[in-house]
Amino acid sequence: MHEDFLGAHARHKETAPKEVGCFVLTVSDTRTPETDTSGRLARELLEKAGHHVVGNEIVPDDPGRIQAAVRLAVESRDTEVVLITGGTGIARRDRTVETVRPMLTRELDGYGELFRMLSFQEIGSSAMLSRAVAGLVGGKAVFVMPGSRSGVNLAMTRLILPEIGHIVRELRKSGSG
Repeated sequence: MHEDFLGAHARHKETAPKEVGCFVLTVSDTRTPETDTSGRLARELLEKAGHHVVGNEIVPDDPGRIQAAVRLAVESRDTEVVLITGGTGIARRDRTVETVRPMLTRELDGYGELFRMLSFQEIGSSAMLSRAVAGLVGGKAVFVMPGSRSGVNLAMTRLILPEIGHIVRELRKSGSG
């Protein structure tokens, strides 16, 4: 039975789209297009993997601006996945999670759990400070990552990129929302 499950999982990945339309949103009061190294890394990793970056934006740590940017991104026909960097810590201005979580119609709990587990292996107990979260907004997948380059690299290479096609395949198939 275990082999059947693994075989089915492999078949799902084989039939997953190889190109996905992604929007990259950076949440920061201080980053500019020149200094947004985390957003740039996310875009580079997406493109290297064969996905399309259909847009990117930097917004301040302001709930109204974050929510508006997420809504605009998910309303675009070209966007299938929204990747958000920044605002996942516990500082007073880190409000991305509180802003995005209520927008989620379904949460992908495993993403945050796995991110913290993998992060713990790299940085130890400081991993508990990350509040990485993911889910669906308007039938599109939304991933919230830390604003650090190392956090983005970990989330992208170990979790998001290996599953992005599979996730979009499921969303296209079911019209999930």
